[in-house]
Amino acid sequence: MNKEEYKAKAAQSIDEVSAKINELKAKKESAKDDVKSDYEQALKTLEENKSEIQAKYEDLKNASEDKWEDAKDAFSSASDSFKDGFSKIASLFS
Repeated sequence: MNKEEYKAKAAQSIDEVSAKINELKAKKESAKDDVKSDYEQALKTLEENKSEIQAKYEDLKNASEDKWEDAKDAFSSASDSFKDGFSKIASLFS
């Protein structure tokens, strides 16, 4: 995958992150009282992860040729962190 394809995929990932957070916010009201505080904390963490992903995406877009691999790895790591957090919060509904 070349740089432009990766950048497009990264932008799509950010859109998906936003959609997942919005979906979870909508479900928050139906959460059971005993998990609401855990749910809210997890949602806050996801919001923080989203900010990190967006920052890493900006780094990725502006990365020079010699910094490309580092920026790509940093974005990938931030994206994986979000996915892990999303899985944890989704398990609150299981």
